[in-house]
Amino acid sequence: MHEPISDPPAGPRYAKGHGTENDFVLLPDPDGELKLTGARVRALCDRRRGLGADGVLRVVRAGGLDEELPGGTNPDTWFMDYRNADGSVAEMCGNGVRVFARYLVETGLAARGDLPVGTRAGVRATHVHDDGRVTVDMGPVTAHGLSTTRADGHEFSGLVIDVGNPHLACVTELDVRTLEITAAPTHDPAVFPHGVNVEFVQPVGPDRVRMRVHERGVGETRSCGTGTVAATLAGLRAAGADTGLRTVEVPGGTVEVEVTPTTSTLTGPAVLVAHGRLDADWWERYESD
Repeated sequence: MHEPISDPPAGPRYAKGHGTENDFVLLPDPDGELKLTGARVRALCDRRRGLGADGVLRVVRAGGLDEELPGGTNPDTWFMDYRNADGSVAEMCGNGVRVFARYLVETGLAARGDLPVGTRAGVRATHVHDDGRVTVDMGPVTAHGLSTTRADGHEFSGLVIDVGNPHLACVTELDVRTLEITAAPTHDPAVFPHGVNVEFVQPVGPDRVRMRVHERGVGETRSCGTGTVAATLAGLRAAGADTGLRTVEVPGGTVEVEVTPTTSTLTGPAVLVAHGRLDADWWERYESD
């Protein structure tokens, strides 16, 4: 007869999810009690010593955060405290918002349907559909001129775009599937003093583009929600338009993005993979940076 298996000391709860294979660890922390150090974020996101993810989403009420938030954020609003895989704080993540909203609904923290989510780029309206897809109002998307980057031996010109975080979206005739973008593309620090997400955008049809992305603080990811919005605007501008709808192919799947005169929306899947508890000893190991 086998001896019963005893569980190790239980640490914080977690969930794992992804949006078009842009994956996240979610940490439920309604009252903001967890000490989320950079070391803990880096360890959680490490694909060998942790759970593995492109970023961490802390699920917290806005009033539980010890920082100044965008004006109009209700303290009771669920807030997506997003951290890049390198431990740095980020303003916004379109794929993350979808997974975050789906998590709130599936765990009973919010009702299915319309749901506001707080972010450092402002409150985002979401709608959780019955089929598991989530639509996010990404807010206005604006272009601020041109800049250049180098990657894989090529120089690209792109649009400087603000989607609540900085992007350089480069439309190209190259097959973006062949690009080597493991190393970070260059950028102009005068234009992007805090780094930048760089998208390579290939039109593949009248209403369709293909995208690869290198995210600041992470590296190449299978998808980037704000990046698909930036890619859509760049693709529209290349076609002589300012507004419109595009299907965006990313390595992790497809999403639909619409840019209007006043805002932009992103619709795509949000998948929850696992729920569990971290080991308490492992968690304590990374208490200090």
